Amino acid sequence: MRKAIVYVSVHHGNTEKLVKSIAEECRVDLIDVVKQPDADLGSYDMIGFASGIYFSKFHQSILDFAEKNLPDNKKVFLLCTYGGSANYKSIEQILHKKHSKVFGKFGCKGYDTFGPFKLVGGIAKGHPDEDDIKNAVEFVNGL
Repeated sequence: MRKAIVYVSVHHGNTEKLVKSIAEECRVDLIDVVKQPDADLGSYDMIGFASGIYFSKFHQSILDFAEKNLPDNKKVFLLCTYGGSANYKSIEQILHKKHSKVFGKFGCKGYDTFGPFKLVGGIAKGHPDEDDIKNAVEFVNGL
């Protein structure tokens, strides 16, 4: 089964750290939406979407990419890093329109210095950590 993870990692590299660690352990291609905004996903059997959570949503560049490039009826999994809590609703709305089925979701804490968190030096320092990465690898291998 051919898998890809489409991702964006904006502020602290939390998501990139997670997906690159997954790629080292799992057979998966990584697609950075900033560097490959027109990537063709047609040949993949399963596609992951990975992002930090921004204002309770996946990053807008991931949402735009999925809207534009995701073929209909694909098997999908979701990954996110967050300071507050995981939220998949924004991407799931697009996947529903594309008739794609979500086969699993994984989220973990990520270092966050947005807004008031900056005043206290950020939250979730050191995350994703080794346990988060191990759990993410197990998640992807189990798909």
